[in-house]
Amino acid sequence: MSKHVAFAVAAHPDDIEFMMAGTLMMLGEAGCELHYMNVANGSCGTAIYTRDEIVAMRTEEAREAAKSMGAHFHEPLVDDLEVYYTSELVRRLTAVVRDVKPTILLVQPPLDYMEDHMISQRLAVTAAFCRGMRNFDSIPPRDPVMEEVTVYHALPYGLRDGMRRVVKPGQYVNVTSVIKRKRDALACHRSQKEWLDKSQGLDSYLRTMQEMSGEVGAMSKRYEYAEGWRRHLHLGFCSETADPITELLGKDAFVCAEYEDALRQG
Repeated sequence: MSKHVAFAVAAHPDDIEFMMAGTLMMLGEAGCELHYMNVANGSCGTAIYTRDEIVAMRTEEAREAAKSMGAHFHEPLVDDLEVYYTSELVRRLTAVVRDVKPTILLVQPPLDYMEDHMISQRLAVTAAFCRGMRNFDSIPPRDPVMEEVTVYHALPYGLRDGMRRVVKPGQYVNVTSVIKRKRDALACHRSQKEWLDKSQGLDSYLRTMQEMSGEVGAMSKRYEYAEGWRRHLHLGFCSETADPITELLGKDAFVCAEYEDALRQG
């Protein structure tokens, strides 16, 4: 089989670093080509700067974070709070998917505390679904691609959905060995630390990430620090049994038997 390509797509600069970066780096260490993209540019993440100033700052911070992970950086598409499920945005993101040709797609959860997060994952999932449709024109035009892609949804920020329900993973990835690299990648987002400390009272931006990784590690009952994932239905994307994360990471990933049993029971 050709080399795996892992593509992380999230709403805002720092979303990948909070909930996905450990897995992305573990996949990189396993030999995957890595790609990184934020749909929105972080334009609203400030109480100080103008729109153009903060976009420039946050784009550079995200570029620095992607570089620290060893990932190819892709430019954002829209301003914050302008992430809508439109034909144009699907077509623009489909062009990127066709360029990247991912075999692993990491996206945000279907239910999260913020609309930008939920719509970004819808856009990414649809773009992946459209990747091989010859009569679906991307913007800019790109030839369709037929490679299989397995889609994985990260846990929501805060580990709860918008109705306060705890979200349990279907599988776990051990990120203990890369937790310092994950912390360093998040630390690249200096302007966001200032914004969240002021707007949401997060007295420690980095500690919040590490604590959440520790909570998921405790859920796993195996790892000190972990990230959790739920695998998307295979139809239209890949074979039914495709699970490249578990295949590639070996002892550092496992599927939760209880979660799978619950799926079968409905």
